[in-house]
Formats: sequence, C-alpha cells, structure tokens
Amino acid sequence: MKDIPRDILLKAKQYGFSDRQLAQIWHTDDEAVRSLRKQLGVVPVFKTVDTCAAEFEAYTPYHYSTYEIENESVRSDKKKVIILGGGPNRIGQGIEFDYCCVHGIMALREEGYEAQMINCNPETVSTDYDTMDKLYFEPLTFEDVMNILDFEKPDGVIISFGGQTPLKLAKRLEASGVKILGTSPEGIDLAEDRKRFGELLAALEIPCPAWGTATNAEEAIRVAERIGYPVLVRPSYVLGGRAMEICYRTETIAEYMRQAVGVSPTHPVLIDKFLEDSYEFDVDAVADGEDVVIGGVMQHIEEAGIHSGDSSCVLPPYNLSEAHFEKLVSYTKQLARALNVIGLINVQYAMQHDTIYVLEVNPRASRTVPFVSKATGVPLAKIAAKTMVGKKLRDQGIVDFSPSSMNRVAVKESVFPFAKFPKFKVMLGPEMRSTGEVMGMDTDFGEAMAKAAAASGYPMPLDGTIFLTLRDLDKRARAATIAKEFHDLGFRLIATEGTRNFLLEHNIPCALVAKIGEGHPDVTEIILRDDVQLIINTPSGEAARTDEYAIGWAALEHNVPFITTISAADAAVRAIKSLRAQAMDVKSLQEYLS
Repeated sequence: MKDIPRDILLKAKQYGFSDRQLAQIWHTDDEAVRSLRKQLGVVPVFKTVDTCAAEFEAYTPYHYSTYEIENESVRSDKKKVIILGGGPNRIGQGIEFDYCCVHGIMALREEGYEAQMINCNPETVSTDYDTMDKLYFEPLTFEDVMNILDFEKPDGVIISFGGQTPLKLAKRLEASGVKILGTSPEGIDLAEDRKRFGELLAALEIPCPAWGTATNAEEAIRVAERIGYPVLVRPSYVLGGRAMEICYRTETIAEYMRQAVGVSPTHPVLIDKFLEDSYEFDVDAVADGEDVVIGGVMQHIEEAGIHSGDSSCVLPPYNLSEAHFEKLVSYTKQLARALNVIGLINVQYAMQHDTIYVLEVNPRASRTVPFVSKATGVPLAKIAAKTMVGKKLRDQGIVDFSPSSMNRVAVKESVFPFAKFPKFKVMLGPEMRSTGEVMGMDTDFGEAMAKAAAASGYPMPLDGTIFLTLRDLDKRARAATIAKEFHDLGFRLIATEGTRNFLLEHNIPCALVAKIGEGHPDVTEIILRDDVQLIINTPSGEAARTDEYAIGWAALEHNVPFITTISAADAAVRAIKSLRAQAMDVKSLQEYLS
C-alpha cells in the first residue's frame, strides 16, 4: 500500500471512497490509510454552506468537507469544545439527545467557550446554523470526526450527549490523543461490559438479576436453564433495545441465536433473568467526580419488560415508599462514584417483592433528560456540560430532587408510528418502537395522565364500552379491582370467554364477545363498527398472537385507545375519574415552575 501514488489516493477520496473502503480494497486497516493520507497531504478542506444562493456572500458558520483546494473554514484562537451529536434521528435514538446537545452548547457559551457541533441531521435544532458558534455537517464516523479535530484542535470533545452513536467512537478517539470531556471511555466501557459491571455490582453489594453471556445456542440454553425462564436476550452495545427479546422456552432461544448477527467472543449475546410482575424506575443524576446530585426519580406505568423509551412514566413516583426511594438514591450515588462519572448518568431499576435490582447503567445523557428537566425546572444537560469543563456542582447551587418539593405531577407518554407501518406488531416489549413523546402536567396524577393521553392522540373516553382480554398471569385481584372501577364508572364491559369467566367470578357484570373467527360479531367486527371506546389487551406469553395483532390494528384504524398492561389500565381509571370530577385545567410550564 505504501507504493500507492498521491494522485491515485486523492482521486479515490474525491470519488467518495472512505478510508475503511480503501482499506478493504488494499487489504489493510483504515488507520494505515489515514496515516498514508496525512503523510501525502491528502486531507479535506471545509466549505461553507451557501445559505444565500450565491446572491450575497454567506457568512454562516456551517461547513462540510470535500477534497478540493480552498479551505473556507477559519480556525479561531479561542478556547473551544466540540460536541458530537446523535447522527440521523431514528427509532431508538431520537430528538431527546439533540435537546441535550443544544443545552450543552448553551452552557459552554455561557462559560466562555467557542461551542462547535458535529452532526449530520438537517431536521434538528443542533444543526441550525445560529445555534452554535460553528457547525460541521458531517457523518459521525472516526474518519470524518478526526478530520475536523485535526483541523480545529479543540480543548476537548463531549461524546456523552449524542446517545450510543458517538460513544462507539470513544476508545479510538482517546487512543488518537483526543481529550474526552466528562466520563472517561474506561468508565463508559465498565458500565457496558457485562462481566466487569457484574463484578462491580457484587463489590458494591447492589442486587442485579441473574445473568450470563453466550456466543452460541448451546451456551445460551445452558445459561437460561441455570438462571431460569423467562429470560431477556439481547446483543451487546445495542441502540434503543434493538433485537431484544423475552424468551420463555428453549426453542425460542435457539431460534434467536440462529438469527443473531455479529455474535462473537468480544460481542456476546447477553442473557438476563426477566423479572415478571415487577415495577420499573428510572433515575437521572449528574456528577462532577466528587458530588452526585439526583435530578429526578421516575416510575414507569408499565411493568418491567417494556423499553424505557416506550413506557409511560411518572415524576415523582406514585407508589414508592420513602425507604425504597432512599435506596434508589443511595445505589445511584454509589454507582456514579464507582464509575467516576463526570456529567450525566441514568440508572434503570426494577423492584420485585420489595427487592430493588439494577437493570442498566448509562453514564451518558438519557432520553428522559428533557422530560425531567422540563418537569422539575432544573436544566440537567446544561449543568452536566458545565461540570465537564470543570465547574463543580456545589458552585452551581444544585440540590437533590425531592418528591415532596414538587407541587405537581408530570406524566410522559410515548407516541408510536404504528399507523405508518401496517405489518408491524403493536404490542410493546424490550425493543423500542416509539418515535416521540408528550408530557401532561397537573397537581393531580389522574389529570396529568388524562392530559398526556390526549396529547398522544388517544384521549380517554368518559363513557361507552370497554373490551378486555387478559393473559392468565393478569387474572388476579388487582385486575378485578380495576375492572370493577370501570363498571362503577358506568362503562359496559365485554370480554372473551376466559376473561369474562374471571370477571363473573368476582361478581363484575360482563358480556361475552366471540374470539376472531369463532362467531359473529367477533372482537374486530365490534371494534370496526365503533362499538368499543377502550381496549385492555394484555399479551399472552412470548409474543403477540394473531388475535392480538388483529385487535391492535382494528384499534389503530378507528383511533381506539389500546392498553397492553394492567398498570396502564389502572392509570387510565384514575385519568377518567379526574376528567369526570372536574374540567381539565390548563397552565403553562412557566406557571407551574414559578
């Protein structure tokens, strides 16, 4: 490869070949190609995006790279920090990270830094040319990022605001001499590496679900049988819960491993004991390497097993004891210090039978940061950015979140794209499917829930018919109590045979409706003729069955609220009660925060 002449290398780059593509063609690695490029002086220049259509000279600090001669980007002598964005918005990595990037830019400018951004999504605030001092509209690859860093020579780079995409570059950037601001790549890797993280939890005596790793089907089955079904299986280093699945049988694990792509000793499949019938919590915090401040503690309305990006959640928690709250806070602070976090950290917990388990730790910005910041009035991303450039939390006057300090309840509700994807399963699970979120806020939980439901496009009905079909695991006293509350509110209940028998055993009046294909009118026919105003359908076993799939799509076509967990049904009852009791009160966010 050393014999490749400069003009050939330059022409290849002008034609759009990346270092990685050239490395594959020339049977080497991209580091060798990059080294040769720099040695031969084949480096890109940066052009300014012409926002004036050539009518006037454009002065926008908005640049892209190309292999030409004239460089239009002028490097300043100011102290500067570059933030890596989240790249293209997609399911699993959305606009929440852009929010963090923009607030980070605002904080850096307040601290006297020239704030620059690298991102390649035109539909975000972080790529508005007047948001930051300088924008590079480039892909978030090692090659493109290093080309910019070689030219700008920043005082530091922030990688923890853009989600998983920039985190994947952490180790290579650090190895290339880039100063990473915030939590070190070592701390990030410690949280991501299941074996090392498991050892850390054991040392801290913090419980976590039984787990194991596997690189083939036989190993996976052995791990699952050791820790007990059901299990949650997923690839390492995933984005938005991609390719996660809950497995109840050996055959399902074998099929999952057969379809798994990229499994290797360095990237094994992770297998965790799935905690059924447990409550899930999220904690967002910020640390400066010494102090840790809790930003917010949220309770998911859905049980554990629904991806945190899809689950509705409440701040402050609505049925958490003070002792359990203190334990969540204590565990979070221990983990932040053990990982030497500087900046944001998110920890996800599950509580089952009074025991709190750590599910996951993300020493970076999480998708709940905008929700927590708006609900509490504390700009966590701005605070975190200032800690990354050396400003201590105590100097910023930040104090721990306390449920008693909030005179309001905030509910986050997810928005789903199912209507755009007619072949997609509507049941929620560990793989993220939402494409946005809304917030309802009020002094009353029920009112906040009702506002969130209305904002998501599925307002709660005040009367009419409710269709129920419950899996066997949900046929318990709690479900009967919720059904009775709906009946007492004047709703007519209809159900398939098994669920109807369960309700009748608890003296709750309920009419029988036929399963799909077992009589007329069946479930979908009743929905399609607008005779149902709310559906409560908890999925059976491993995945949504054919009936559940058809019911979900009938609900979507007719805009009928569709609930898939008992916890969400309980929240719906409380929302309807609040709507019945009083008219919805509307206030601005500023009024609540004042």
